[in-house]
Amino acid sequence: MNASVRTFPPRHRKEHHRMTSIGILGAGRVGTNLAGKLSAAGHQVTLGGRSPQDTAARTAGLPQRIASADQRTIARTADIVINATPGSSSLERLTALRTELAGKILIDVSNATRDDGDGLPGDLCYPGSSLAEKLQAVLPDTHVVKTLNTMLFTVMTAPQTLTSPPTAYLSGNDEHAKRTVAGLLGDLGWQPEWIEELGDITTARATEAMILVVPHILRRHGPIPFAISLAR
Repeated sequence: MNASVRTFPPRHRKEHHRMTSIGILGAGRVGTNLAGKLSAAGHQVTLGGRSPQDTAARTAGLPQRIASADQRTIARTADIVINATPGSSSLERLTALRTELAGKILIDVSNATRDDGDGLPGDLCYPGSSLAEKLQAVLPDTHVVKTLNTMLFTVMTAPQTLTSPPTAYLSGNDEHAKRTVAGLLGDLGWQPEWIEELGDITTARATEAMILVVPHILRRHGPIPFAISLAR
């Protein structure tokens, strides 16, 4: 395991800057939130839910420039794909798209958990591993990068609204893919010094385990904006 921790310097923020075709799998709160901000930043965004009807219902209020398509088409045609599907079913869904995702960067922002009785996360689906590691294993020709899974979904696209500097962690095996994702984080409002590159994909098990803190926060305080961050 690569245990080094470093931040990306500012120069990496511009590395990806041509207009990028970004496909988002999942049209829930996370997917639609990301779609709106990335589209506003100038990227070509296509969003896909479980069905055309589901996607249409969830994206009714989004700008018309955001396209919709089925998830297989998105995986085949987008330059970069974001997994915003429920983590407990992501592995099965994305394994079925192995051919379409070959050669792509896959940004995984989901957490794979089993819910407690109140619907909040209670346990990890992959203890001793992580969803990101499982995805990388079944998608060997895809560059999986884990990030943005340690915060309320609203903070993903508005990190500057917190009273303390938040942290976005990056895990992945491919250095170019991580630099590209760091650039996209810049488009979402993340400052370079807020991005912590943890190492290879096995480091994602640490950030995915952080989700177990979240239900306790939500039960005590409700869905307030927060991020699980480093204090220096």
